[in-house]
Amino acid sequence: MTEKIGIDAGGTLIKVALQTEEGWLYRSFPSTRSDACADWLAHEYPERLVMLTGGRAAHLKEKLTDRFCSVLPEFAASAQGARQLLARECTTVPNRFLLTTVGTGTSLNYVHDGAMDWLGGSGVGGGTLMGLTGLLTGIYDFKTLLRYAARGKRDIIDLTVARIYEGEEPPIAGDLTASNFGALSENTRSLSPEDQIASIIGLVAETVTSLSILAAQKAEVDTVIFVGGALSGNKQLKEIAAQYCAQWGITAIIPQNGVYCGAIGAACS
Repeated sequence: MTEKIGIDAGGTLIKVALQTEEGWLYRSFPSTRSDACADWLAHEYPERLVMLTGGRAAHLKEKLTDRFCSVLPEFAASAQGARQLLARECTTVPNRFLLTTVGTGTSLNYVHDGAMDWLGGSGVGGGTLMGLTGLLTGIYDFKTLLRYAARGKRDIIDLTVARIYEGEEPPIAGDLTASNFGALSENTRSLSPEDQIASIIGLVAETVTSLSILAAQKAEVDTVIFVGGALSGNKQLKEIAAQYCAQWGITAIIPQNGVYCGAIGAACS
């Protein structure tokens, strides 16, 4: 059992992972509540070493002046965490894979032979999902918007390939999205929050997955591991990622506790 606590301090969430005798323990705090995280650590685990990673690791470290802390490179921690998750959830762990982290934004990393190469990323991610949802519907709570999305339909808002070809045989699958939000016009009837949120999730999911497929092809790998907070409980995003990858012969793996990937890697460093 490691005596380390791994913390991934991101732009939206502070993710905490540590091993206990019963297994892994996970906890998360909004990034705006770093003081609450520091108080919890001081009260519950005053003796453990704290291994920090993520964009706001240095900020959180300032709150933990009374204990030893070390800051680790974010991408390296995520790669280590991904291997730990795969070892527990899969029968075999691929030596080479693309790691797509869908957090506030999205990063794409090629993990291979104990090394890792950053291939790029996108500003489209969980922050996009939360920001656009709030802008259009006034809903900023993640769990609430997921409940709305489960009842939403995208066909009024998004333009599919089949609708462009109007009954003709399209050159690609007709149910693919030709244009996100492309079916709207000045004559469009009032849109429900459910439909708007479902379409926003679709936009984020298709953008992230399309970039992942291109990056996987560039790296010549056939497996993409999707992790990050935007996937947590997000059935629609997961389904789109799996569907799009399958169309290109790529295996999509979405670990159950992928939101804690960086924190797990930090704890195992």
